[in-house]
Amino acid sequence: MLDLNDVALFVQVVRNGSFAEAARRLGMPPNTLSRRVQQLEEQLGMRLLQRSTRKLTLTSAGEAFHARCAGAVDGLNEAAQDLLTGTQEPSGLVRVAAPADFFDFFQMEWVAVFLATYPKVRLDFVLSDAKTDLIADQIDLALRGGPMQDSSYIGRQVMLCETADGLVASPAYLAAHGQPDSLQDLTQHACITYSQPGKLTTWRLLDPEGGSEEVQVTPCLSGNTAQALRKAAVAGMGITLLPHPITRSDLKAGLLVPVLPHYKRPGSGLHALYPSRRHLPPAVSAFMALVTEKLNELQA
Repeated sequence: MLDLNDVALFVQVVRNGSFAEAARRLGMPPNTLSRRVQQLEEQLGMRLLQRSTRKLTLTSAGEAFHARCAGAVDGLNEAAQDLLTGTQEPSGLVRVAAPADFFDFFQMEWVAVFLATYPKVRLDFVLSDAKTDLIADQIDLALRGGPMQDSSYIGRQVMLCETADGLVASPAYLAAHGQPDSLQDLTQHACITYSQPGKLTTWRLLDPEGGSEEVQVTPCLSGNTAQALRKAAVAGMGITLLPHPITRSDLKAGLLVPVLPHYKRPGSGLHALYPSRRHLPPAVSAFMALVTEKLNELQA
């Protein structure tokens, strides 16, 4: 196999008319440049340049080889320059894995503005509460709730925002069943929890004095998405524990009300996971900046 770097050096020598001038422009010693071209000639099994003390001249083989190679070398240089220039502007497809209820709190209007700002970017959302294999599914950015966990990927995780989970129920449910006076009273109430087949659910919350308290509840209904739990609570089916961004609009509208509001579970926020630390595409960085900005606004 030819060393294509040697071919590019040969083209530069021909264009500059001498090893000395080509070496000066390339920033390398003339004897190194001469040796590299000599290696190329040995690989090809033919002389490309006639050397003299005054000037260089191309052999007939050298003329034919230069004619075939010069355009290709220029094309490679242009392709590299185009790529370097293009990487400064966000472009290309970005596949984003996010929770199933992501667009219940992240407005589609924000995405529309983002795409209008960066018309060369395309977004593909994979919405699921199941953990995604970033490599196998070609995911550029995964947004995940819950605690940070060790990952088998070479990547980094970034906390975008912190939330607080609170207990909520509908006014109709509380009117029918009463407001609990303590965390342990929840054992006597209908509770709506995330799915944990065959298990009781343990809620650990910070008490009003900053200590930790926990209660085991038997769910009347379970689900695997935050929106399923929220809708069940709005329908008056029981008390649930959800992040504030999920319940914010229902609390404002009076569809849900706080239960034991002095008890909170510190949220672990939403995190971003990338498949690689290196060479994060500008389009991914730009969308990540949008998510960070908007989620922080929601939390403010």
